[in-house]
Order: sequence, then C-alpha cells, then structure tokens
Amino acid sequence: MAEEDDASKTEDPTARKLEKARDKGQVASSQEVKSWMILLGGAFAMIVMAPGIMRDISLTSLKFIESPHAIPIDSPHLRHVLIELLGDLAWILSPLMGLLVVLALVANVGQTGFIWALEKPKPQVSKISPLKGAKRIFGAKGFVEFVKGLAKLSLVTVVAFGLAVPLLGDIALLPSLEIGQTLGRIHWIAIWLMVGTVAVMTAIAALDFAYQKFSHLKQMRMTKQEVKDEHKQSEGDPLVKARIRKLRMARAQERMMAAVPEADVVITNPTHYAVALEYKMQTMPAPKVVAKGMDSLAQRIRAVAEENDVPVIENAPLAQALYATVELDEEIPDEHYKAVAEIIGYVMRLRGQLPHAPHAPDAPHA
Repeated sequence: MAEEDDASKTEDPTARKLEKARDKGQVASSQEVKSWMILLGGAFAMIVMAPGIMRDISLTSLKFIESPHAIPIDSPHLRHVLIELLGDLAWILSPLMGLLVVLALVANVGQTGFIWALEKPKPQVSKISPLKGAKRIFGAKGFVEFVKGLAKLSLVTVVAFGLAVPLLGDIALLPSLEIGQTLGRIHWIAIWLMVGTVAVMTAIAALDFAYQKFSHLKQMRMTKQEVKDEHKQSEGDPLVKARIRKLRMARAQERMMAAVPEADVVITNPTHYAVALEYKMQTMPAPKVVAKGMDSLAQRIRAVAEENDVPVIENAPLAQALYATVELDEEIPDEHYKAVAEIIGYVMRLRGQLPHAPHAPDAPHA
C-alpha cells in the first residue's frame, strides 16, 4: 500500500506544502555538511591556533615538570590544584570550542535558514515498533546511508594513505631529532593529512547536500488530488467563488435598480442599452451615471423608469458611448457633455424647471 501511495505521488510539492513542512522542522539537511564544517574548523585550528594552544599548555604544565616537589599531595590541596589545572585548560581551549560551536550553528543555519518549528510532529507508535525500525534500517534509505558511510570511510582512508606513504621516511627520522623539531614535523604531517581529508570531505558534503535536497523534494511529492485539494484551500472552491461572485453581482444590481427611480432621465438604444443619469443643478457640476445595463438588464431599467415616471429618451449612439466609457457613479466626460446637456435641458423644460427656448428642438422619441 505504501509503495502504491508513493507511485501515485507524481507532482512536485507546492510552496504551501514545503512551508508547512518547514514549520514542522521537516527540511533538507545534510549531516555531512555539518561534519565538513567542523573538520574545516579543526583544520583552521591545526594551522593557526595549534601553536598558541600548545605554547599555553606547555606553560601551564611547566610547574609540574620543573618543581613537582612543590605540589602538595594532600587531598584538599590536590583537589584545588586539579580544579585550577582544568580551569586553565578550559580557558586555553575555549577559543577552539567557541569556534567549533559557531561553525556548527553556521552549518545548520546555512543549509535551512532560521527555523522556529512551533508545530512539532506528534509521536507515532509505529516509530518505536521493532518491525518498523528494522524496515527503516534495512530499507532503501538505510542502505543508501550505509553505502555513503562506507564510501566516505574508503575515500578518506585512500587519501590519508596516499599522503602518508611519502612521509614514512620522515617518520623514521623523528627519534633522531630534537623535541622541538619532532613536534614541528608532526605538526606539519598532521596539517597535510588534515588538508587532504578536508578536500575529500568537501566533495562528499557537496554531493550529500544535493542528494538530501533531492530526497526531501521526492519525499514531499504530492498526488494530483492533493494538489487540487490544496489549490481549493488556498484559492477557494471555484463553485463557491462563482456563487459568491453571482450574489455580489445580484446585490450590486439591486442597489443600481434602486437608484433608477431617483434618476432624471434614461437614455436607451432603444432595447439593447440603457443608461440612467442623475443631475441636480444646485449640487452637481455634471450629470452622473447611476445605472446602466444591456439587453434584459436594460429592459428592467427602462421598465422601472417608466413605472416611476422617469423620462426615457432614445439616442442609440449616446447610449452605447455612455455604457462603454462611463462607470457607475461617475460623471459624464467632456466629449459627451453637449449631447447630454441637450437631453437634460429638454427634460427639465418638460418639468418646468427651465423656461422653454424660443426655438426648442424637436422632442426626442420616448
């Protein structure tokens, strides 16, 4: 069943799923990168910090070599000397320890960034099952980890051996050298081996980081149905969205139709377009559109206008132009002002709000 589920997960994970997994602390992280960073810090310490550390340790242990007879051996004093020695060693090694801690943090943050995993995965009983544990150990992932470890050990061994063979002759000469020369030679050999190991681990860490990224994305893959469900959750169900959009349009039309009785004139096509205009000469600088519609909606606007004794004027070019260029509650533009002004003036003269012109134009068809 698990294999069938994995086979059906053919889709790349969405950003939403990756973000949810990140919130749970499920991210791609390579242990080899962490090991490489610690090893790099060790190489730096070996090259730069080791001489100073050895010098300070030598100075700290000097009193034990030069005057061991001056050291009290009774229990209280001996405990005090031991605590003092451990404190000195901790102080000497603290820069190295601090460097390694910082590098470990950098290795983690550099791979995944800062993660505040507030939602921790719940414990699963299956994870403590011996059978499940055996499957994880001897499964594909466990086999890959075993091969990785074996390959890493083999590469490091081969490189270290290849670097050490040319130095075997020098090692045979170490007993004949002075203590300072011996320590210097050993230090140089250790640096050489460390550099070779770091070079090998760099390649291993880079490959493992790429593999962990690939493995994580593969594990996060989704089925087609999961992608659809997530899309519905994030964008909303198309059916629900369509219904909401339809309700909003219906409410907007109701508000628009409620404004028709307050209009001063309705300009029509005569049946395909209808545009209702309102103009209050004392308070409005220009007429504005309070309702407009096409076909059945245009017929409704005309019917409501006739029921409320709002004049209906037929002017096809003007009705089409106003419908296409003017939105609801917008004033008419300058290019249509003259034509609209003639109609508004005609309506206001009919209502007795303006005196009749001596040469009034013929009334538009209502």
